[in-house]
Amino acid sequence: MATPNLTYSFRAITRGSRWRLPPLGVDVALAVAVTAVTVWGCYSESNPSTQALRVMHGHVVTPAPAGAYLLVVGAGLALIWRRRRPRAVLAASLAGVLAFNALGYVGNAALVIPPIALYAVALKVPVRQSVALGTLTLLALGTIITASPFNSFGSGDIALCALVVVAVLGGIASANRRDYLAAVRTRSELFVRAQEEEIRRTVDAERLRIARELHDVVAHTMSTINVQAGVASYVTSDLPPAAADALRAIKTASKDGLRELRAILAVLRQADDPESNQPQPGLARLDALVAGVSAAGLPTEVVVTGRRCSLAPAVDLAAYRIVQESLTNAVRHAGPATATVHITYNHHDVRLRITDTGHGPSAAFPSAGHGLIGMRERAAAAGGSLSAGPATNGGFEVTALLPKAPGA
Repeated sequence: MATPNLTYSFRAITRGSRWRLPPLGVDVALAVAVTAVTVWGCYSESNPSTQALRVMHGHVVTPAPAGAYLLVVGAGLALIWRRRRPRAVLAASLAGVLAFNALGYVGNAALVIPPIALYAVALKVPVRQSVALGTLTLLALGTIITASPFNSFGSGDIALCALVVVAVLGGIASANRRDYLAAVRTRSELFVRAQEEEIRRTVDAERLRIARELHDVVAHTMSTINVQAGVASYVTSDLPPAAADALRAIKTASKDGLRELRAILAVLRQADDPESNQPQPGLARLDALVAGVSAAGLPTEVVVTGRRCSLAPAVDLAAYRIVQESLTNAVRHAGPATATVHITYNHHDVRLRITDTGHGPSAAFPSAGHGLIGMRERAAAAGGSLSAGPATNGGFEVTALLPKAPGA
């Protein structure tokens, strides 16, 4: 498993990327370095360079044979598995160091291996177990120090005890920090997912609302076509055969299309929707909407250019909803401001421009706002287009261009 990671690291170096060893590579490098240093230290202690150093505290230092150093090597190389088997590594390091010193050789340098293994244990186990294992490690190392004839209690032994305590406390602190960062990442992921779900639910709800409203509008139109075609074919018996056949085809097609439309979109209707049985709003109800918005704290003026005319039901509904959503967002985000609704009736289309004098785009419309998505979908469903952005003189502006009849 280490070979692919090392290969990837080498490729990252060649590409100029920042190089990082994989965890196993770090453990191997640490274990080899610690083993080399401690074996060299034990060898130097067992083989003093001068005759005067061969006697320590009245005892002659016995050089350790090569086989004895395998105990130190085993204790050091066990650190390779410190992440996967921390308790076993601690036990192996203590056993190797204890065995080397129990044979009567000087091995003070090897006493640093167990605290390193203890740090890895404190990272993995609960605090109580870390303290208990740290106490056992301290007792084991203290036994080595007091039982060895070559040692006497001094500042080095105090430093070793401090190293054990630091290993335990450092491992606990690192584990707590790791858990804290993991909790922060988890909360961030949950927040992002919740936000995405909220956006998805809002957009889906808006799409369902548009579908229900379009269902009502189209169903009404097709029902009218069906009824009028039936009446025309009934009252005009002297029509040419081609015209009569055309009326019958219109009646049949509208009836079949209405049935299929209701079958497909009936599931989108909600029996408890308070608006399901109400007439669909349009620009004719704009005065009531403006009055409500003005009462809510956003003085609003309506400016109409061109000759007023009736719009197709789907377009009329989309225009009303776009104005409603724009003014609602201005009430929520623009702050103390005023708004103007410009309606321009052209020959083939109607142009809406809703402006406010608020704080600008960052306040009026957040970049990730889903109200704007719904307005764009409404405009597209009616065969038009919509744009939104900062107004020329400050504030925010929503512009929509809708055909007077869908598909025109």
